[in-house]
Amino acid sequence: MLKIAKLGNPILRKISAPIDPREIKSSEIQRLIDDMFEAMYDEPGIGLAAPQVSRSIQLVVMGCKGEGGFPETVLINPSIVYYGPEQVENWEGCLSVDGLRGKVTRPSLVRVKALDRKGKPLDFEATDLYAVCIQHELDHLIGKVFLDRMADMSTLTQLEEFSQYWQKEPTNVI
Repeated sequence: MLKIAKLGNPILRKISAPIDPREIKSSEIQRLIDDMFEAMYDEPGIGLAAPQVSRSIQLVVMGCKGEGGFPETVLINPSIVYYGPEQVENWEGCLSVDGLRGKVTRPSLVRVKALDRKGKPLDFEATDLYAVCIQHELDHLIGKVFLDRMADMSTLTQLEEFSQYWQKEPTNVI
């Protein structure tokens, strides 16, 4: 099982290197993708970027089952090429930032270009939780965590207090 890098680990503040498209089908990258999904679901989370497992490369895995969820997704060398004008505020948490939640405002629609796990080009739009998760995970590829995106630190909350005072329904940990 891959170990999750925690806040304070310098790898979380580095800009990740692109993956050579010729390496995507290698057993090493394919195994890393599978291991990242396993680690993400084991935590449990809905997204995981390679820097969070101490690999400074541009690789993200995501998946969220259930209502309002989104399909399993692998993004290699991703970029957001369009941000929609509408902003939404959501509670975010992070597998690398234990026990904290905070409100972050992000665009509710993004258009993404990337390569999939087979090296094929992707070009798609994502909305709602899917869009938020993509933005959260791509932040990890440029050395950012959700705390850096919080406009109002007064919403930063310990998990136990979040459950007691703020949580109206179950939330996903990105």
